[in-house]
Amino acid sequence: MTGFGAAEGHVGGSRVSVELRTVNHRFFSPSIKLPGELSRWEPDVREALRRRISRGHVTVSARTERSGALSGVIDEARFAQYAAMLRDLRDRHGLDGAIDVATVLRLPDVVASGGDDETGTAAELIAIVEAAIEALMRTRGEEGQRLTVYLLERLRIVEGALSRIAGRAPERVVAQRDRLRESVRVLTDGMAVDEQRIAQEIAILADRLDVHEELQRFGSHIAAFQGALEQGGGEPVGKRLGFLLQEMLREANTTGSKANDAVMLQDVVTIKEELERIREQVENLE
Repeated sequence: MTGFGAAEGHVGGSRVSVELRTVNHRFFSPSIKLPGELSRWEPDVREALRRRISRGHVTVSARTERSGALSGVIDEARFAQYAAMLRDLRDRHGLDGAIDVATVLRLPDVVASGGDDETGTAAELIAIVEAAIEALMRTRGEEGQRLTVYLLERLRIVEGALSRIAGRAPERVVAQRDRLRESVRVLTDGMAVDEQRIAQEIAILADRLDVHEELQRFGSHIAAFQGALEQGGGEPVGKRLGFLLQEMLREANTTGSKANDAVMLQDVVTIKEELERIREQVENLE
């Protein structure tokens, strides 16, 4: 599912901004891009994502900005030594120009790290990531609601086709019975026939064409699918919906193989088309 979330906070002496973006993907596929000073906590970020997101290609990006005026501690003694050394070199070699402060500061070990408090902790970073995940989940929830409406509309079309098949099935059996009797009459050309044997063949034909059980199971799967879509709590339902969809497709195929009727087959085709549309969305639904 697609979504976006962002959050900001402090990690040690730095202000950190985290952005999350997700696009449709059947599985959990993270791509994490952290600044060098935060990269050692990438496994912690990955695990925080895995706990909340089960499907989707997730892109994580972060940037840092020092929140204080100073990013380190200046070693004044070393600064003075470098300044004196540069002045001496300038005078001895007859060079012009003043000693630039920025030049001295860039020399080795003049500016030291601000200490452990500047680096921060993994917990501080994960707190920002989790806040971004919360924002992301809100946008994904909104998309999920829109997708639920779409899937329920497709299911209503499927239910309409199933209702027409259920109404047509008894008529189809009667038509097949009459066709069998007519075939026997033509073939025997007025000769006496065993009515009991014909009745047995009609019973076998009716059993072979019966789709009552398939329609009942199909209805149960639809009810379970709708229940999973409408359940509360924000629990992942994508895998369960995928399983139910497979079961519905199996019943549709069995119904089609038993149909032996142009009108019923047309509705079976409609059902399979709608199930394919549903499948395309369910593969990405968390």
